[in-house]
Amino acid sequence: MSGSVMRWVCTAAVTGALLSPSAAGAAPAPDGGRSVADLLTDLQGLYQQAEEATETYNGTAEKLKERRKAAEDLSGKLAAARDALYSSRVAAGRLAREQYQGSSEISPYVRLLLARDPQHAIDQGHVLRRAAREQEATVDRLVGSEKKADAVATRARAALDEQMQLADRQKKERDAVQARLKEVEELLASLTADQLGELTRLEDAGTADAQRTFMASGALSSVGRSPSKEGGTALAYAVRQIGKPYVWGAEGPASYDCSGLTSQAWAHAGRSIPRTSQEQWATLPKVPLSQLRPGDLVVYFPKATHVAMYLGDGMVVQAPRPGAKVKVSPIAANPLLGAVRPDPGAGAMTGYRAPELPRDAMSGGDAGYGAAGAPGQ
Repeated sequence: MSGSVMRWVCTAAVTGALLSPSAAGAAPAPDGGRSVADLLTDLQGLYQQAEEATETYNGTAEKLKERRKAAEDLSGKLAAARDALYSSRVAAGRLAREQYQGSSEISPYVRLLLARDPQHAIDQGHVLRRAAREQEATVDRLVGSEKKADAVATRARAALDEQMQLADRQKKERDAVQARLKEVEELLASLTADQLGELTRLEDAGTADAQRTFMASGALSSVGRSPSKEGGTALAYAVRQIGKPYVWGAEGPASYDCSGLTSQAWAHAGRSIPRTSQEQWATLPKVPLSQLRPGDLVVYFPKATHVAMYLGDGMVVQAPRPGAKVKVSPIAANPLLGAVRPDPGAGAMTGYRAPELPRDAMSGGDAGYGAAGAPGQ
């Protein structure tokens, strides 16, 4: 089944579960307001928008780290260039003083004519020519050092300007995430206990229906695969994080967001991958769902705004969203976009044993908002 059809199947399954007239949540809310199914649709949309804003923020944060590192490197180079310029100016000053004091006021040809020992004068001429070459080299070094210092200073100023622009952009993106999560918090705060319970039940039913549809489609191979050695290490790391809270923009070790978990898991395995889900989708090699193996990354939503790590048997390890914890979820819990493999050239390991899951690996709903998940200042 093609990726676009599979995304349609998963989305349709969730939508059908949410909007079916026979669903209990389709009835109007007790206060005469919107149905719980409609509220769930709103909530899921807000979470997706918040995660999209989060991943955009994370991407800017990575660029800001790079620019800060570049600015620091350029500062070091500028200091070295200024030291070299100072040394060149000292040497040039010494040369100027020697010329002013008349150390070479007599022409080498006059010296030769007046010398009692012409051979000695010729030898002196060699010395004078070597000295002249050294003087010329001193002047060249001075000019070169000045040009290099000016060029490095220009690059350093540009790097600093770009760093300041990125920092300003990051603040605006942080504010956008805060606004989205505030909407989630306000929506949830407006619901009754019965509505919240129905919301969870309805979401669980939608996920279960989407998972059944996906597994029945044959998109996944019935043959279990072993990960590469690195993939096994990355997966074992992700499993050890189960139960830790989702926190906006976090990269561990105490908390994670979705791409913070996947990037750190693979970093722990010795392979650096991009920080954000969009970059992971854009730069890592794609792999068909039928060839998924543990450790591969499963990417969700049309804009690649969510990512999880494939565990096997149609399940993933993920940091779902604010208010939830790292957990094991059905692969079809969100609309699938596709999958990528951080180590495409690595062969499958032999003797693979799946990591042991904690007892409550799948417990806890994905719904909810907590203060710990809100972006910091």
